Amino acid sequence: AREISLIAEGFLPEDGSGCIVGLEELPEQECVCVATAAGDILLCNLSTKEVECVGTVDSGLSTMSWSPDQELVLLVTGQQTLIMMTRDFEPITEKQFHQNDFGEEKLVALGWGKKETQFHGSEGKQAAHRKQTEVLPASAWDDRRPRVAWRGDGQFVAVSAVCPETGARKIRVWNRELVLQSTSEPVPGLEQALAWKPSGSLMASTQEKPNRHDVVFLEKNGLLHGEFTLPFQKGQVKVNELLWNADSTILAIWLEDLKKDENCNPNCYVQLWTTGNYHWYLKQSLHFGNLEKNRLVSLLWDPIIPYRLHILCQGWHYLSYDWHWTTNHGMGESSQHVANVAVIDGDKVLVTAFQHAVVPPPMCTYQLQVTQAVNQIVFHTDPKHSGDLAVLDAGNRITLYRYGERILQCDSTVRLGAVGGNGFKAAVETPSLDKTYRVDVSSITGEAMSPLGLRFLTWLPDDSFLVVGQEQHAAQSVLYHLTAPPHVAGAEEQCLDLRLSVSVEGEVISLCCSPVTRTVALQLADGQVLKYLWEASTPVLEPWQTRSGSAVRFPYPCVQTSLTRINGEEVILGLTDRCRFFINDTEVASNITSFATYNEFLLVTTNSHTCQCFSLKDTTVKALQSGLSSAAVPSSEVVRNVERGSRIVTLVPQDTKVVLQMPRGNLETIHHRALVLAQIQKWLNRQVALVHYTFQCMRKLRINLNLLYDHNPKAIIFCLFQVFLENVETFIKQIDSVNYINLFFTELKEEDFTKSMYPSLNGSGNAQPQQHSDPKKVNLICDVMRAAMERIDPHKYCLSILTAYVKKSPPELETALQKVHGLR
Repeated sequence: AREISLIAEGFLPEDGSGCIVGLEELPEQECVCVATAAGDILLCNLSTKEVECVGTVDSGLSTMSWSPDQELVLLVTGQQTLIMMTRDFEPITEKQFHQNDFGEEKLVALGWGKKETQFHGSEGKQAAHRKQTEVLPASAWDDRRPRVAWRGDGQFVAVSAVCPETGARKIRVWNRELVLQSTSEPVPGLEQALAWKPSGSLMASTQEKPNRHDVVFLEKNGLLHGEFTLPFQKGQVKVNELLWNADSTILAIWLEDLKKDENCNPNCYVQLWTTGNYHWYLKQSLHFGNLEKNRLVSLLWDPIIPYRLHILCQGWHYLSYDWHWTTNHGMGESSQHVANVAVIDGDKVLVTAFQHAVVPPPMCTYQLQVTQAVNQIVFHTDPKHSGDLAVLDAGNRITLYRYGERILQCDSTVRLGAVGGNGFKAAVETPSLDKTYRVDVSSITGEAMSPLGLRFLTWLPDDSFLVVGQEQHAAQSVLYHLTAPPHVAGAEEQCLDLRLSVSVEGEVISLCCSPVTRTVALQLADGQVLKYLWEASTPVLEPWQTRSGSAVRFPYPCVQTSLTRINGEEVILGLTDRCRFFINDTEVASNITSFATYNEFLLVTTNSHTCQCFSLKDTTVKALQSGLSSAAVPSSEVVRNVERGSRIVTLVPQDTKVVLQMPRGNLETIHHRALVLAQIQKWLNRQVALVHYTFQCMRKLRINLNLLYDHNPKAIIFCLFQVFLENVETFIKQIDSVNYINLFFTELKEEDFTKSMYPSLNGSGNAQPQQHSDPKKVNLICDVMRAAMERIDPHKYCLSILTAYVKKSPPELETALQKVHGLR
């Protein structure tokens, strides 16, 4: 083992009273720097097992902290001084960290009169006479040790320490030469945790308020700038540490119950918080329980891989968690609830029905309240029930919500959101709580489960569940196939039955299921893709193979996978965190930021700020590769420019909406031309059932109205005196607007627009102006529609009848003038 005993070397006492106050790996020197509470600074070479004492501080050390670039090291001594040293341990300067001066960034008074005469806004005039809030001493559980946090660029360092005069904590910001920059404003109840956002904008700490426990943010000048409340009662927990990940997107909080029973160990928690649209979401919650071997010792974000978290427990149990972003949305294409998207927000699930309204979270259509923090949401993979969803919480319970016949009593766990109704009447149908199940795999396997030990929950079409667990061996996973037990009257919470467990030689890093083909695919950490045949009498795992029989293996791990069909063959799509996009094991693009599939279409967003749409019906992987790599012309139906950083959230089936999310959290809706044309063609093929809706869509989205005739002219010509005359009357009655009928007449041209403006509708890719095969197209439509309007209501449609005469080639002006003369 590569270990060194500091007790044997004489740097720590044998009675175990010694303490290590700082530890830093120095890769360039191939050693580890250790600081002890006795004041020794040691360099330990784990290869040669040599220990070198490079310095000693007589007053002892409270903290040692290296700058992010490892060029400087800051020591906090027992005499409450700060010592800044170089990487070679040469002292630069020493300062007392309790100072009365504010710092160089002290605010300057501009001479705007006395406090009593200034404007105080909503607080009123009494704010001028209000006494300053008394700053209470630090909490009883505070360890009184200084905390140090560097800014990401290493230019500034913040030190949180207990003030000897007030007993409360203050945060001071220093530069690299230990020149004081600022001192935090008095914050009652400020606690020990401190973390500076690597991007440099804010520092995070915690504050205990009279009625709640908050995480607060401070600017470099010491002023408070926002907060959010922890989901615990006041005095229930203490916050040991706050940690930002490398790209400043996730804040990890290490919490521990305050001891109320000396004979019982406190529960430990790790929570992951993210922000969007100025709202903080609790996205993941890891509960470690109160067993001594599961007590946390250390928590650390990976400096290279932003979404990897390292955890070390008391019993030398090491855990490594990798996260990635995913969008939970309905998977069907024909149900009325397929455009639902769910967002985790602590113990709530925020659901937005995009068919009803496009609003960004934290606004939603309705929200579901569960008993514990939510860790995963999945929608039903059966297209007929794609709005039903299952919620997996931190206590390994699965709560099912289903749509169906409206129940008489009100479901207290479902509450309408900002756009769900007007407060009196619901504008959308909401699901109701169906059942809650426990997942107790440990009782079957006999092994204790780590926090978040179950992942990739999938709700199969036959109402059974798939979930992936971890074997004790790090490189092995287990696929559990769970089924619901028979219903027992009066039982509130039943345990899911284990139908089958399959060992997987490798670590499962993604799982996806196709609602169309009902195929389940698993991706392993080495890139191998497996297919789970769950509908067989004895479900088995087998390698995913292409049509040629070769096994599929992704060259790089993909954070998003999906199944679709290309030219009749089912393939697996994969996207890495480095924007590399794969179809099976073929890399087709290296600039894709997100993708989604809908019917026979593939939509992608790119680093060049475009949204591209491809038809998968009659194409090949090589054609897609060529289309994604070539620069398409701006007027192409395939490419559309979007805002920088846009990512696809979902598509609204049976509609033309594509919902995109911007980096700052807001949503935008676009109508991609390729999807619009395909949807209009489907509506037109239904003849007259959706004429009014189709016409309005074409008018709003600037689709040339000639398409109403050109999409299928032969059917119109052959059925001219039988079907089309009846259809024209229906067309006119549904539009029911003289202005819209005139608009249709004015756009009519002899040109065939399926070959010129919209060549994709006839399978061609080249747009060339061509005359219509029937040279009397305009005259034909004008005559038929004029006759229909004269039969329906010649007085109401008088202007449209005149327009029909004038639009003909040559214009029948004399006839139109006679009509006008007859109106006198």
